[in-house]
Amino acid sequence: MSSSSTSLPSTFQAWRVDPVQVEGKTTYVGREQTMETAPAAAAASNDKVWMHVTHSSLNYKDALSAAGNKGVTRNFPHTPGIDAAGTLLDGTSSSALVTGYDLGMNTDGGFGQYICVPPEWIVSPNPFESARVAMIYGTAGLTAGLCVEKLLQAGKAQPGDGPVLVTGSTGNVGSVAVEILAKLGFEVVAVTGKIDTHQDWLKDLGASKVVDRDVLKANPKPLLKPEYAHAIDTVGGSPLVELLKQIQPGGSVSCCGLVAGAQLETTVLPFILRGVNLLGVDSVEIPLEEKKKIWGKLATSWRCPTTEASAKDIGRHELDSHLKACLKGLSSGKIVLDHSISPSSSNL
Repeated sequence: MSSSSTSLPSTFQAWRVDPVQVEGKTTYVGREQTMETAPAAAAASNDKVWMHVTHSSLNYKDALSAAGNKGVTRNFPHTPGIDAAGTLLDGTSSSALVTGYDLGMNTDGGFGQYICVPPEWIVSPNPFESARVAMIYGTAGLTAGLCVEKLLQAGKAQPGDGPVLVTGSTGNVGSVAVEILAKLGFEVVAVTGKIDTHQDWLKDLGASKVVDRDVLKANPKPLLKPEYAHAIDTVGGSPLVELLKQIQPGGSVSCCGLVAGAQLETTVLPFILRGVNLLGVDSVEIPLEEKKKIWGKLATSWRCPTTEASAKDIGRHELDSHLKACLKGLSSGKIVLDHSISPSSSNL
């Protein structure tokens, strides 16, 4: 048993997903449940650390897990939540945050009030002033920061290069990327399918221009007019294919998402005729020190005040509706799970 398990309560609350048989078919239902600590503590190895989670955040991967996607979570019942922030139960009561690795996928995650994880997953102390602020950024903010860092370091991007396109700009990754790039002095072009409702917000984030996603509609030509110096792509699929055709010679694209598809049916022409660089970004399995570097920037010089101001706090009882909206692409802005919010307090 983990040495810190003696600090655990006998029970705690978690939003948990169960498989349910309906007319011979398996469906997945998420609901708040009371969890007994003893079984989890008994199963925990001595080298793991318990953490009291006060805040988490909503991500697309959480929505997939809640829907029973076996590519994300293999075994159910399960507690999603790929992000978690709170305090350690290791005798130090240190502030801490955990993102990525297996948290919320096949290890019970931040939608529960307590998690038990390997110490090498933990960033402590939390570089932000509170668990809530850390979760405004979460995995999405970390991914955005890594995308920008990859453009700056591997892509040698500079503000004077020309416009930088950001796809999925109203999403959690894209919106933070827009604000960071603008803060660094880049000319940002934000792509969205919600131009009628979100143009002003994207301008507030720092976008110089907001364009409809039709600029990336399928085109049979292997190369198009080189409009953009660089790009951050958060959606993958066909939009990424079309984006690569429009990158200027020597430009770079940080790629981190697949909401529009995992297939990349392109030609080699952008790469061999224009020297375009496609830079993959992983925020899950990278070394902890790399995460700490980006967290440090997000907490200081890359701080995103507009993103922070637009964040919304919810309780566990509101998770189901927000996760379903996320899965349908109907959400925007950061949703933070605050475990202290109850149905009664949210109605005050």
